Amino acid sequence: MTHPHNESPVNPLPPVVVALALVIFGIELLFNLGARGLIGGPEAIGWRAAYVQQFAFSARIWDWMWATGQFPPEHLVRLLAYPFLHWSMGHALFGVVILLAMGKMVAEAMGSTAMLILFFSGTVVGAAVFGITRDDTLPLVGAFPGDFALIGAFTYLLWLRLGQAQAPQLGAFRMIGVLLGIRFVLGLFGGTDYFWMADIGGFVAGFALSILLVPGGLRHLIARIRRD
Repeated sequence: MTHPHNESPVNPLPPVVVALALVIFGIELLFNLGARGLIGGPEAIGWRAAYVQQFAFSARIWDWMWATGQFPPEHLVRLLAYPFLHWSMGHALFGVVILLAMGKMVAEAMGSTAMLILFFSGTVVGAAVFGITRDDTLPLVGAFPGDFALIGAFTYLLWLRLGQAQAPQLGAFRMIGVLLGIRFVLGLFGGTDYFWMADIGGFVAGFALSILLVPGGLRHLIARIRRD
């Protein structure tokens, strides 16, 4: 048996969550150092702009693909590449903090594979919602739609737990309500942005997929359908 004094006071993060966060932060660190002229030479100053142009999700490109029926790989890759790009170090750090917190809880409850499925499914659905609802020239970047998918999964887990405890299940949605309230207040002072539509798309995708991905979820869903 492990002696209590030898146990770590902090539960270790799942490796897949750490790896994903390191990739996101590492890319941002390279952009930041390049912009300061510390690595890469003079051309490194434009790294962020170049990669945003090549890999960010564009609503106008999305519209063009659906209008023409052409889906070239160099544009489809944007659906999965844009969460690794951010506008600034602060933007990236906020996304990484949410990823570490939510990713840890979801991976421990559902498994690392499910966590990755949720993150990237939310990323894709969030981009699709953004592409359908907006026609902006400003592209979509950032880990937030994927992060909100993890928040959606956590909300579903909490919703289940409250139901088992026969407590009001609407309390499970308190976190998403607070986050949207913060986004609204920040928008009043900093100008409204429409990226929240992608975040909501990610949240809905994460919540819905969790019904299937949570251990025993499909079995419980079928049993509930039969019971109703």
